[in-house]
Amino acid sequence: MFVNVGRRLSEQAARTPEAIAVVETLGRGPDGRFRYRQTTFRELDDDSSRIAAGLIAEGLPRGARTVLMVYPGIDFISLVFALFKAGAVTVLIDPGMGRGPLIRCLRDVQPEAWIGVPKAHAVRAVLRWLFPRPRCLVTVGTRLFWGGTTLDRLRRTPTAAEVPVAVAPNDPAAIIFTSGGTGPPKGVLYTHGNFDAQVDQIRQHYGIAPGEIDLPCFPMFGLFNCAMGVTAVIPLMDASRPAKADPQAIIQTANDWRVTQAFASPAVWRNVGAYAAKQGARIPSLRRVMSAGASVPIEVLEQMLACIAPEGDMFTPYGATEALPVASISAREVLGETAAATRAGNGVCVGRRFPGIRWKIIRIVDGPIATLDQAEELPQGEIGELIVAGPVVTSRYVTRVEANAWAKIADGNRLWHRMGDVGYFDKHDRFWICGRLVHRVETAQGTLYPEPCEAVFNAHPWVARSALVGIGQRPNQTPVIVVELNSEHSPLSSADRLRLFDELAAEASRHPHTAAIRHFLIHPKFPVDVRHNAKIARDQLARWAAGKIRLKLQ
Repeated sequence: MFVNVGRRLSEQAARTPEAIAVVETLGRGPDGRFRYRQTTFRELDDDSSRIAAGLIAEGLPRGARTVLMVYPGIDFISLVFALFKAGAVTVLIDPGMGRGPLIRCLRDVQPEAWIGVPKAHAVRAVLRWLFPRPRCLVTVGTRLFWGGTTLDRLRRTPTAAEVPVAVAPNDPAAIIFTSGGTGPPKGVLYTHGNFDAQVDQIRQHYGIAPGEIDLPCFPMFGLFNCAMGVTAVIPLMDASRPAKADPQAIIQTANDWRVTQAFASPAVWRNVGAYAAKQGARIPSLRRVMSAGASVPIEVLEQMLACIAPEGDMFTPYGATEALPVASISAREVLGETAAATRAGNGVCVGRRFPGIRWKIIRIVDGPIATLDQAEELPQGEIGELIVAGPVVTSRYVTRVEANAWAKIADGNRLWHRMGDVGYFDKHDRFWICGRLVHRVETAQGTLYPEPCEAVFNAHPWVARSALVGIGQRPNQTPVIVVELNSEHSPLSSADRLRLFDELAAEASRHPHTAAIRHFLIHPKFPVDVRHNAKIARDQLARWAAGKIRLKLQ
């Protein structure tokens, strides 16, 4: 079966050759307005085919692991589709994870080819003893002493090679690294079948139609757009630091192109929503906002609905690098139905599953589960670990392979993925997340889960957000609530600090699931994940809190 996901671009180019495929924001001109460059579907398809033919002519073998370190934009999207068409395996690593983890990921994946900007090649050349010499080097920009060829030269290659090459659904297409939020980053193997299913599931579930215009503030979603016939407008921002994105620039770009859809991490929408509320800014053409990577605060949902088209909505697809999409819920459903339960400490509802997903809640086990018959499925309403199966669920890690035993459960010819999230199903078959499996706190009085506990303390007007952490070893941990203050209440005087702790303790005593919490700390700024800048790095907070509590008790 011929499933090369690169064919989707060619098919779209045949249908709408002159439609705009990608718009890249270049910067501001003398008048203060943004300047853009753009390419059509026909141009993008022709360009990616020439690059694919050039890579094949350079000797890039099918299945070669190819590191791609290029800034988001037209070149990035064209190169990814070229690699799909050539049958290579694209290796994507988030540069925001820091130099040490990045180098370890590169060493673990052992790339056979390397495509990158000059800075990336310079780093590779300096650390060349860590990597066998790649079989193919391509510089996007000016090539210096490291050899190989350039992207400009590849673009001059005649398309004599047959591209896209024939691949099967289970043939590898990419290795995408997890963010490393709950352990070392791991390389997830994506097949052409995984990508094909992702495009279909997302397009059908949200009713995305060719001709729409999207603002993807995360590079991978620009690829989905081109596969669906949607124009991708790449904003001017550092994709590795979404929390630093300029909200005014996001809104201006969206209005310049009258975007109908936009995807970004909660950190981006927090800034955009707050800016829009303060400045009275709107994006009247925007009908579909999406956000993933962490829970979206209720106030952000409210702010975003207020600044988009009246008939628009915001959606929060749930999933992971290993399985995406799994479920989805709309802001209107949250605000109209589930938000009150979240505030009451019932967890966060992430919605109903996508049609292609099967899911179960199983009893929590700290260790591998080899086969499904070893897992105990739990009834509706009982908290356990979520496992999922379906065509968008990846089959294995290709680095840190020891994690496969912990993450995958065999079920005949099917594999289930352990999401690492704990929660429960309600009577509508919606999943309510209560936190990460590794972040639960086991005390002598029972188990505490982050989301239900934190909701109690997030309601305090001085608190921007809170985090439950455990000090000591399970099952005798000491629960601690760490809070980050709203900017208008930071820093606090000594008297106000004592007042806050007294009020938090009083609130904790009013709820059975937080009554055992007696320790509270203030952290100036929570550490967060590198990819979305939204998930709290609780392991770091736990280590910090352990030191503070020891000093407090001495």
